[in-house]
Amino acid sequence: MDIEKHKDGKKLYIKLTGRLDTKSSPKLKEVLEDSLDDVEELTFDLSELIYISSSGLRIILSTQKRMNKQGSMKVTNVQDIVMEVFESTGFVDILTIE
Repeated sequence: MDIEKHKDGKKLYIKLTGRLDTKSSPKLKEVLEDSLDDVEELTFDLSELIYISSSGLRIILSTQKRMNKQGSMKVTNVQDIVMEVFESTGFVDILTIE
């Protein structure tokens, strides 16, 4: 998985490419831990994410919980295959998806 990160003041934009699974989740977790301290608005672009596993879902959920306390988070450009996972797990009710 590739992670592209852009920060503009208190806004953070993260684009994920490839597979967010057990192997790649620690990398995303590390990037988020190093980047979220002063972020008030987080956007995940999932236009090129082709797979998400339960470990990836846990990272997204824990990030959403953190951002609920310090600002907002949205998920954009979700591929159909990933949206099916969000729908079947109830994440569509938790996340702001655009």
